[in-house]
Amino acid sequence: MTSQPPPSKRLKREEYRKVHKDDGSIQLPKKKFYRQRAHANPFSDHQLTYPASPDLMDWASHYPAYIAATTDQKDTKDTSEPDFRPLNKDVTVADIGCGFGGLLVSLAPKLPDELLIGMEIRIQVAEFVQDRIRALRNQNSENGLYQNIACLRANAMKFLPNFFKKAQLTKVFLCFPDPHFKARKHKARIVSSTLNSEYAFVMKPGGIVYTITDVEDLHKWMVQHFEEHASFERVSKQEEDEDECVKTMMVETEEGKKVGRNQGEKFVACFRRLEDPPWP
Repeated sequence: MTSQPPPSKRLKREEYRKVHKDDGSIQLPKKKFYRQRAHANPFSDHQLTYPASPDLMDWASHYPAYIAATTDQKDTKDTSEPDFRPLNKDVTVADIGCGFGGLLVSLAPKLPDELLIGMEIRIQVAEFVQDRIRALRNQNSENGLYQNIACLRANAMKFLPNFFKKAQLTKVFLCFPDPHFKARKHKARIVSSTLNSEYAFVMKPGGIVYTITDVEDLHKWMVQHFEEHASFERVSKQEEDEDECVKTMMVETEEGKKVGRNQGEKFVACFRRLEDPPWP
C-alpha cells in the first residue's frame, strides 16, 4: 500500500487561512501562511471589487460596531437605494498600501474617535490584515478595541474617488511605498501630479498627508511633487516632531521596523491640504 504524498505548501496555506477565518477565532494569523510578492503592478487588472460611487460603498460590513440606529420601517423595498445600513460616522483616515497592518493596529487606540481604513492591493496580504483585525476584535470583545479599523483589497491609484467623497479624509498615510527605481517605472509611484490631485479631492482642508520612506530619491520625489501642487504645503519640522502619528509611523510599520533593525535612515515629510481659493 503506497503512502499519500504530503500536502503541498500551497495547500497548507489555503487550509490554514480557511480555518483561521472562523469568526470566533482569537488566534493572530501567521505571516508564513500569507505569502505574496513584495509588490504588485498597479496597472494590471486585479479583478477588484469597488463601488461605482462613495454613496454605494458598504462600510457597514467593515465597521459593524458603528452602524447607525435606524427607526424607519419601509413596507416595500426601494431598489434604487443601497441595501446596506449606513454608519453613524464617516471613515476619515486612510493607510494606502497598508502592508500587514502594523500602523492600523497601532493607531486604533490612539485615534479612538476616528474610523481608519487600510487599502492593500495584494490579495493575501489584505486577507492577513482582515484576519488580524478579526482576531484582535475577538480578543478585545469586552472593551471594544479595534472596532474602528478595517482593511480593503483595493487599488488606490485607480479607484480612490470611488470610495471617498470630496473632503472626507483628514489623514492619509503613504508609508514605505514601492520606490520604482527605474525611470520608466516612475509613472507607477504612489505620488505624482495626477494622484496628488486625487488626494486633494478626497481630503478635508487642514488634513495631513504623511509620507515616509528609506529611499532618499523617492523622498525627494514626493517632496517635490507635493510642494509643486497648489493644494498642499509642507508641514514644519517642529509640527512633524510633535505629531503622535509621525512618531507611530516611524516605528510601528513592518517595513519601518525592518529599516530600524538594519540601522537604515528614514525620511519623513508631511503635507497639509490647503483651503481651495474662492471662485472669481
